[in-house]
Amino acid sequence: MIEAFRASEGRFVKRSPLLLSLAMALIIATATLAPIRGATELPERTTTTADQKQVNVTIYNADLALVHDRRRIGLVQGTSHIAWRDVSGALQPPTAILEDLTTPGAVRVDEQNFDFDLLRPQTVLDKFVGRDVTVVHEKPAPGTPARETARLLATNDGVILKYADRIETGLYESHIVFPSLPNDLRDRPTLTLELRSDTTATHELDLAYLTGGLGWAADYVGTVAADDTHVDLRGLVTLTNTTGTTFPNAHLQLVAGNVGAPPPAYASLKTIGRVAALDAPAPQVAEQNFFEYHLYTLSQPTTIANAQTKQVALLSAHRVPMRKTLEVRGSSFYYSTPSADLGTKIKVGVYVTFANKGGDLGIPLPGGIVRLYKNDTNGTSQYLGADRIDHTAKNEDVRLHVGDAFDVTASKKQMSFETPARCTYRSSYEVRIANAKAEPQDVLVVEPIPGVWTIEDESLPHTKTSSATATWIVHVPANGNVTLKYTAQARLCS
Repeated sequence: MIEAFRASEGRFVKRSPLLLSLAMALIIATATLAPIRGATELPERTTTTADQKQVNVTIYNADLALVHDRRRIGLVQGTSHIAWRDVSGALQPPTAILEDLTTPGAVRVDEQNFDFDLLRPQTVLDKFVGRDVTVVHEKPAPGTPARETARLLATNDGVILKYADRIETGLYESHIVFPSLPNDLRDRPTLTLELRSDTTATHELDLAYLTGGLGWAADYVGTVAADDTHVDLRGLVTLTNTTGTTFPNAHLQLVAGNVGAPPPAYASLKTIGRVAALDAPAPQVAEQNFFEYHLYTLSQPTTIANAQTKQVALLSAHRVPMRKTLEVRGSSFYYSTPSADLGTKIKVGVYVTFANKGGDLGIPLPGGIVRLYKNDTNGTSQYLGADRIDHTAKNEDVRLHVGDAFDVTASKKQMSFETPARCTYRSSYEVRIANAKAEPQDVLVVEPIPGVWTIEDESLPHTKTSSATATWIVHVPANGNVTLKYTAQARLCS
């Protein structure tokens, strides 16, 4: 047995050799543990767009995009800590996937963190709440110090500072000096990765992720011919980037269709945008069917700058046959209830229709806004109006409500109403259409009639344009008027 001195009792006690050996081993292990941990901590290495080999961006309609960011990065065998800068500020972290394209499976992700709390004056202030800072007074009063230490208490709608002898709000001819920058603030959106590699080598890595902040829409500009019989149509793709990141020389694809996309559970970064001019020369766009959607691919890379709205050419179609119609559209409610005066000076809608087929058309048209123009007698284009279209398949009609006629108006009256049987209603109407133009006009009177219906009497013949619609074509002379009279019977129950 080995004797050891117990200081609390001032005497030697017997110790087991085995227990003493275990105690010495524990002391040695504790002494050497900290250096071992410090040796395994590797410095953070940064990768930027300078390492980027290619970036592919696919943008969907619902504030959603898929980014493939490919970079060549040197990794050591074992663990590397990589700060992957210049990712989207609206990156959805659960969707981030890293793939090794050089040696598939050789690189694994042990941990990843998305740092989107960016370095700004307000974020630095927020990080120092509860800590001491130095306040520098630019014009100190006589006898007062130029620099003071203060505790930053709050930054809500201004700063609250606690000095040794007082508490002040705001800064008056003073500024704050911080001892350091917070470690968890980045100047750009950054994804930090803890990667484990089987070998020391340079790898081409592909980081794929979904992001908000990238959107696109189709915009169409049409120039109507002088005789209103055809239109020259130009389609543009409008791209908007509010991600906080620029995607240089991106291989861009656009998906048209309603793609399911649950919203992320965190906010995206938003910035104010600027408008970029139309690319010149305009990239050509190739279209293909893709699943239940349509995929549009730009033939050459384009830079999608942050805080920018960019337009690129989608299509150009010349002399597309079109038809302009003037229409008075009714309602179904007054066929089952007495409503004598249905309105005077009723607006007559102006509609433009053309078929998405033939010539330079006949491709799926992404939904967007169509704006129409027409040259006046001096050759200056004037705005006619606009309407939004949904995604339109080839061979379908595009129909636009561009406005209301100025010189053609209508008035409508219910002249009689009766109920000849249960759930059956008979009513008579007069629709007066006035034309103040110097040329005759054709006006469509479109009436949706509910239930099982018949037209019992009419001054002009109608056409049953659908199971619930009667349509009359009324020829109105120049500077004249015509009154359409008809009686309808509708049965609303069996």
